[in-house]
Amino acid sequence: MIVARYLALLLPVAAVLAADRLRERGAGRDRNRRAGCGAGRDRDRRAGCGAGRDRDRRAGCSAGRDRDRVTAAPVAGRDRDRAGAFLAFLAAAVGVAALHEVAIRAGWHSFAGVDGAYHGMPVDLWLGWAALWGAVPVLLRRLVPVPVALGLLLWIDMVAMPSLDPLVRLGPHWLHGELLGLAAVALPAQLLGRWTATGRHLAARVLLQMAVFTGLVLWLIPSVAFTLGDGGWEHLLDLSGSARVVAAQAGMAAAVPALAAVREFAVRGGGTPFPWDPPERLVTTGPYAYVANPMQLSTVLLVGLLAAATHSLTLAAVVLGTVAFAAGIAAPHEQADLRERHGAAWLAYRRQVHDWRPRARPYPAEPARLWLDDDCGPCAGTRDMLARRSPVRLRIVPAATHPATLRRARYEAADGYTASGVAAVASAFDHLGLGWAYAGWFLRLPVVNQLAQLITDAQIAPPHPAEGPR
Repeated sequence: MIVARYLALLLPVAAVLAADRLRERGAGRDRNRRAGCGAGRDRDRRAGCGAGRDRDRRAGCSAGRDRDRVTAAPVAGRDRDRAGAFLAFLAAAVGVAALHEVAIRAGWHSFAGVDGAYHGMPVDLWLGWAALWGAVPVLLRRLVPVPVALGLLLWIDMVAMPSLDPLVRLGPHWLHGELLGLAAVALPAQLLGRWTATGRHLAARVLLQMAVFTGLVLWLIPSVAFTLGDGGWEHLLDLSGSARVVAAQAGMAAAVPALAAVREFAVRGGGTPFPWDPPERLVTTGPYAYVANPMQLSTVLLVGLLAAATHSLTLAAVVLGTVAFAAGIAAPHEQADLRERHGAAWLAYRRQVHDWRPRARPYPAEPARLWLDDDCGPCAGTRDMLARRSPVRLRIVPAATHPATLRRARYEAADGYTASGVAAVASAFDHLGLGWAYAGWFLRLPVVNQLAQLITDAQIAPPHPAEGPR
């Protein structure tokens, strides 16, 4: 049994290292073939990498700025590969833990009682399983497409799971759990890891990341804290109906800044919250116009509420440890990275926006214009309300002067972001103050925005062409 446990952990780890080595070798061969910096006739004929000034000036195969340009893309690609593999591993780890809870209740499989187990599942087997379903196929993605990877994982599990007896005890319908795991855990982990490595499908990457980190922060970490310390989910279930409603509303209120910040990263920055898959542009709008760490702030509030509701001092200690880690270790690293990538723009932003203490008025970021119809009663009322509150870097313009015929309010920012209807007015709220901005973040959330637009169109201001002198 001990040998089986070590093999279950060591084989996937060895596979990860081997896959990473194979990927680096392949990337190195491709880089040398494309850059022309190796030995041989291609170097002599095209690159001109011999000694002398011509080598430095034209070929860039020695030290200097041209070499940095040639090698920058492979280095960035290598970082993205590892970021994708790590995300896939994390997604698989959370998913396997959830699958284990379902499997135990369904009788699909169980494990022998051993030391170093979490809820009856050996931790080394858990980590090895996550590496096999997550990181390994992502590192080998150039050789193994997703359908082939899933087929290989099914074959490996069908061979390995029965052979791990008595460590693993299989039920009569264990294949049902296997197929569910491949579809609900391995497939999403593979898609997240591969899309991160290649920089594709931004919206899908963001949604998958949100699912993974929500499960990690609001389910797996608290469950581990309850197992190792005090508190438990039963305290949450013992709350009265009205108390549960209040707790749910408080949790949603705490989550709004984080959800809005994730949206801002994707829509305005072209990236994700994951540190190794960041936005391409510096984001200083939305919640970031008021506080530099909206996601961390929301996370601390959410986990703090959960600790109170579940009577867990251990989880409360996790919250304090998270704040200390973010302030003392993560923040200096993140700030150095942002300073290097964004320079003076980031320095100007950080001089005025704090990590944990929100501003009352927004940071003067991107200037924007809001087009409203002067001949529409509700639109004119909205215009007057906004003007009375002295919006920061927002110009309100008659909709009739827009080059196109507008049928709803329209918001346009200098960075190219646009919104119409309720989303346009909600975006304008960002320029007023913290309370109004919070309302705007909520109104721009998916589903909420669509419902608000339906109500507005039906009962407040139906879509109509803005007419008047142009």
